Amino acid sequence: MKKQGYLGIDIGTQGLSVIFTDESMRILASGEGTYAMVPGLPQECQEQLPGDWERAVGQAMGGLRSSLASLGVEMEVRAIGISGQMHGEVLADAAGQPIGAARLWCDGRNEAEGHELTELLGTKVPKRMTVARWLWTIRNQPEKAARTFRITTPSGWIGHVLTGGWTLGIGDASGMFPIDQQSLDYDAKRLADVDALVARTVRGGEVKPLRDLLPLVRRAGEDGGVLDARGAALLGLPQGIPVAAAEGDQPAALTGSLIAAAGTVSMSFGTSVVANSVGDRAFRGVDRAIDHFCAPDGKPINMVWLRNGTTAMNTVVEMVGRTNGSPQGHAFAAVMPQLLAAPDDCGGLAALPFMDDEPGAGVSHGGTALLIGLNERNATPGNAAKAMLLATVFNLRMGSEGLDAQGFPRKEIVLSGGITKTPELAQLIADAFHVPVVLLDGAAEGTAWGAALMAAYRDARIAGRGGDWQTFLAGHATTAPRRFPPRPAAAAVFDRMYARHKRLVALHGQLAAAVGQKG
Repeated sequence: MKKQGYLGIDIGTQGLSVIFTDESMRILASGEGTYAMVPGLPQECQEQLPGDWERAVGQAMGGLRSSLASLGVEMEVRAIGISGQMHGEVLADAAGQPIGAARLWCDGRNEAEGHELTELLGTKVPKRMTVARWLWTIRNQPEKAARTFRITTPSGWIGHVLTGGWTLGIGDASGMFPIDQQSLDYDAKRLADVDALVARTVRGGEVKPLRDLLPLVRRAGEDGGVLDARGAALLGLPQGIPVAAAEGDQPAALTGSLIAAAGTVSMSFGTSVVANSVGDRAFRGVDRAIDHFCAPDGKPINMVWLRNGTTAMNTVVEMVGRTNGSPQGHAFAAVMPQLLAAPDDCGGLAALPFMDDEPGAGVSHGGTALLIGLNERNATPGNAAKAMLLATVFNLRMGSEGLDAQGFPRKEIVLSGGITKTPELAQLIADAFHVPVVLLDGAAEGTAWGAALMAAYRDARIAGRGGDWQTFLAGHATTAPRRFPPRPAAAAVFDRMYARHKRLVALHGQLAAAVGQKG
């Protein structure tokens, strides 16, 4: 049985996945591909080979076809969408071949360049941003820089392999270089500033102007090319299938959660935490806790990221579970009901969750997580675990204060990630942020599904339909979300706890010094 639908490809850090949906966006089957980091590099170096991603695409397509065959389904792909890990540096020569390995978002070699460019450009340039990586490459690997004809990202590379073109979705492009919200293209003045910096500080090598190296910027629905002979051979599909411009994983995740309206915040809680806020204008200046990129339609996104997510809470839960002799994996089932039953003020307990450093909060050393105020009345697993979770939520609220200061709207929070396994925890976040929190149907999540949605929108725009991006996404909501409105009494308690938490974080440098660490 032939089925028309959409192919979504997601190039993650740990592996690659493909999905095929029908025309109603129901996922029919998926396939997986694997690859690894380049071995033998120093600890701060994180690289992968673009050829490994290509092989993984073929591997994943084989698995997808096997799954579809078991269902008696033959796919007819109407359009293809691509998402991938943002901020990578994939260098290509004039023949379109990769120049060595690609440096990934988690590569740590260019923190100094990030700080330098932040000061130069007047907007935050985190060390993982591609332009910071490129400045490091120019200075440290000039022979590689001199050969470079194009720079792209992991998703942009797969887009090139499939179409032969050099285009990129505006969200992924904004992770390479700052976007001008007026032109919805790379910021021309800042491009000139970077070229001038390179001319002043680099000797003995000819480097092309940065604008000539970067991919062309495309918004959702715009032309990302069509499947050429090379791409058709890799996917085992006919030539000429439209390809949506390749996007980053964060914009694709927003798409998969059907988020497009200004004032909506996507929060994902896991071992790290990300809050992506859709803005109604560009952010002014620099805030150490806030990064900036774009949604697939070009709207500005302000990101608050925490390295210390639910790890401290998880540690408390597992510790209590081991102490009580709970079987491995059963600790959460035993402790989470106690967390939910604990009083809003955790019996007076406060916590700092810094298992690791937290750059956005000015915490440069981890290993200093702690509970404060412990006594014989509040020493319960529920209080301890809840205090650790609230400390993470409060860190996220601290990181969001820069947005509040500039009056950015926050109307609704859409929650995803591991925390949603206990849906009632959404209530704590609603109370802490004073806004409703919603949980979407689990099927409406995932970057691969977001990539397939971008493919469907490209197909719709070719046919002259689909409406604007926000209307298109709203039309794919299948169920009413579960909503958690804030509770005024609990919110007032959390406000008092939040004020105390900020005072504790301000003392962290003294705490780190007391236990033999700096800062």
